[in-house]
Amino acid sequence: MYKRILIATDGSELAEKGLRKGLELAKDLDAEVDIVTVSEPWAVGMYDAMGWSVGYMNSPEYKADREETAQKVLAPAQAVAQAQGLRANVVHVLDRYAADGIIDTATERSSDLIVMTSHGRRGVTRVLLGSQTAEVLARSTVPVLVIR
Repeated sequence: MYKRILIATDGSELAEKGLRKGLELAKDLDAEVDIVTVSEPWAVGMYDAMGWSVGYMNSPEYKADREETAQKVLAPAQAVAQAQGLRANVVHVLDRYAADGIIDTATERSSDLIVMTSHGRRGVTRVLLGSQTAEVLARSTVPVLVIR
């Protein structure tokens, strides 16, 4: 049925449930697995004492910091896959909103199913950003399995 499954994770406890369910399904179907995490764009608007933008996102440390943070999500996810006898490709998408990064990765990887959880953010950030899962559901051209 499904040959290539994309599992989205942000490293949260809820996303861990989605990861495990997605891996279970992939194992049952003998499907290829891609695990993606997305680093959203740096919020511009920080200013130094002179009124200039700090420019952190243009510094060499920016990409390294974002990659290090992503690997703290992806490495354990890949280890869970390996423990279940699955080989998973990990993908870090830098400077994209979660829904955009997930949909683009699904297209690039020719995924025929996206697995994600109902939400990974809480409080004010969820209200301000809206539901990334709802965005993926609305825009995806492939089926989306939402784990609650």
